[in-house]
Amino acid sequence: MDEAGRGPLAGPVVAAAVVLCKPCPQGLDDSKRISAKRRARLDAEIRASCSWAVALVEPAEIDRINVFAATMLAMTRAVGALCERMGVGPEMVLIDGNMTPDGRCDGWHWPARAIIGGDALEPAISAASIVAKEWRDRLMCEAAREHPHYGWERNKGYGTREHMEALRINGPTPLHRRSFAPVAQLELL
Repeated sequence: MDEAGRGPLAGPVVAAAVVLCKPCPQGLDDSKRISAKRRARLDAEIRASCSWAVALVEPAEIDRINVFAATMLAMTRAVGALCERMGVGPEMVLIDGNMTPDGRCDGWHWPARAIIGGDALEPAISAASIVAKEWRDRLMCEAAREHPHYGWERNKGYGTREHMEALRINGPTPLHRRSFAPVAQLELL
């Protein structure tokens, strides 16, 4: 299990859960450490041959519950969807990071272990990292067509200079996280 999109000013938090297939896709690594071309190829391979699920928490919900709770909720939804798809629960959910949703999200009821740097250490977490990042990146590229001023096809919603300038000129969209300081401060002006 891994997530993408905790830090951006716009767009959802996306979590992916993956059960690796045999043979395991070759070349898995932390999604941030591999090229976009290789990541896209691996994403397609993982989704074609492994069991997986993706879940989102949209900006309005992030604003209502905070980004940490949104991350825990997205993870819970992704594991729940994967369990439903497979018809069985996991023996153990491996999660990138230092915390699990256990005791932090009401719907979480599976055994879990947090692994710091797990997206580079555990192949299943690497696969989830790749699927989550690619899924979120595609969503932000689609959103860029509807909101072309913000450069989301390039910055994926992060607070780059280009994004901040467009936000100042055009104001926030429904995809902006209004609870995030740069967006909230602009709305006060």
